Amino acid sequence: MKRSRVNDILREGDAFIRSLGHTLPPFAYLSPEALKAADHSEIKTRRMGWDITDYGAETFDEMGLFLFTTRNGLNADLGRKSAMLYAEKIMISRDRQLSPMHRHDLKVEDIINRGGGTLVIELFMADAAGGIDRSAEVSVMVDGMIRTVSAGGHLKLAPGESVTLFPNNWHAFWGEGGDVLIGEVSTVNDDLTDNIFEKPIGRFSKIEEDEAPLHLLVSDYDTHL
Repeated sequence: MKRSRVNDILREGDAFIRSLGHTLPPFAYLSPEALKAADHSEIKTRRMGWDITDYGAETFDEMGLFLFTTRNGLNADLGRKSAMLYAEKIMISRDRQLSPMHRHDLKVEDIINRGGGTLVIELFMADAAGGIDRSAEVSVMVDGMIRTVSAGGHLKLAPGESVTLFPNNWHAFWGEGGDVLIGEVSTVNDDLTDNIFEKPIGRFSKIEEDEAPLHLLVSDYDTHL
């Protein structure tokens, strides 16, 4: 993905978020140079910030996701008392834009439709080996009430609705009837090791530097800072 395209997506995403009455935190707008400052070290360590992915397929409009991590704990703190054991993201799933089938080993997450279109989530259970069970029904908690769908069934969340997903829940999702602003509240988020995809795809985009970055992505931190 070209950096110029990433920059355009950042601008478009920020405008969409604001159009629905939400505002990103001030550190979202730090320049790459400002982010290098020592007092921003926790932002970098916790991998908070912008994340634009096309899953390595270079077809962002068809398969991709806009994410911004607003807060995040550390894996090393899991199991401790009085520690930050949670994370929060804001995401945008565009109309018919697929986030491909995946699950997590550790993360439990609430996925919340914050506004826009309908969020469609395709669901499967994991089998004993962690693969996809294509016959078992899937029961999930939707705003405190259990809802059951068949294997591969589509759960549709209107604005304001949310679902809780556990590590044994395989899921893919996309927007329907318009772009969707998504909230995610979860246990500590680790995108480097805790994403298991159905197909061998990448979690982060390969960036072609055709212009200077508007803001750094979390995937830039190891190389640009």
